[in-house]
Amino acid sequence: MDKQIYITRKIPETGLKLLREKGIKFDMGTSKVPPTKKEIIKALKKKKYDGVISFLTDPLDKEVFDACPTAKVFANFSVGYNNVDLDEVKKRNICISNTPGTSATAVAEHTVALMLALTTRLVEGDEFMRKGKYKGWDPELFIGTDMKGKVIGLIGAGQIGTEVAKILHYGFGSQILYSDISQNVELDNIEGTIRKTTEEILREADIVSLHIPLLPTTHHLINKESLSTMKKTAFLINTSRGSIVNEKALVEALKNDIIRGAALDVFEFEPKLTKGLSKLSNIVLTPHIASARQSARDMMAEIAVKNIVSALESGKAINNCY
Repeated sequence: MDKQIYITRKIPETGLKLLREKGIKFDMGTSKVPPTKKEIIKALKKKKYDGVISFLTDPLDKEVFDACPTAKVFANFSVGYNNVDLDEVKKRNICISNTPGTSATAVAEHTVALMLALTTRLVEGDEFMRKGKYKGWDPELFIGTDMKGKVIGLIGAGQIGTEVAKILHYGFGSQILYSDISQNVELDNIEGTIRKTTEEILREADIVSLHIPLLPTTHHLINKESLSTMKKTAFLINTSRGSIVNEKALVEALKNDIIRGAALDVFEFEPKLTKGLSKLSNIVLTPHIASARQSARDMMAEIAVKNIVSALESGKAINNCY
């Protein structure tokens, strides 16, 4: 296949091997940090590329598409695609794809790890030790919260939410409440699981975990008002998209004991942190690594490349975004 594509950042060898097998030439960005839009445009203008493998951090809009009008397929190396101007895509008849289902297990495990970090106060204990503050066993030192038997509220019950539910129900005896636009038959078959409204979950859950895409309807779904309806003893977990949470409101809620704690792997102004977040002791922060497993990365690379190949051969990707 006499085609050439551009890859905005390095992808695993599993994907590159597939490209070579198909005879597709490629150029690849070398930056370890997300390239700016200006850098992407500069790179795309160098050749008449037939397609692009992009990342969630790459803005795909009119200016980027104008930079390389020959590229008719953009394959996102991610499950999400809120970096894409879909209206512009439809106007130009560009193929946009993603890599669904590649990171459900990894993100679910990370979500549960964040819950445990909060309830056991593990991060606080680690910092305490590193600062040389430990002077001996104290029965009142870093009193945590039991996970066993907690009511878990899942806002969003797709593949990731379902995996979280199974880990917590079968591993910790948790009752699962979930809200979703669709009924989840697999969850409904787990004893004690109940589908509820988002408002009911916020009021009733001991731990609220977010597993929804970023849409106009979900932007700042968690805000001052919704936080105020949660239990004072509740924890909030976000491994979905940063802007679902109004982080300024979250900082105030954590400062004023409106809720007990939170854990974030994604951020509203990523990579910047909202002022005050890093100063709080009742929050756990990880640098957008929930899906960071080699197995997940390899699968994402393979699917992204298969989407490119399919689109170049047939005009349609395997995982079209619309």
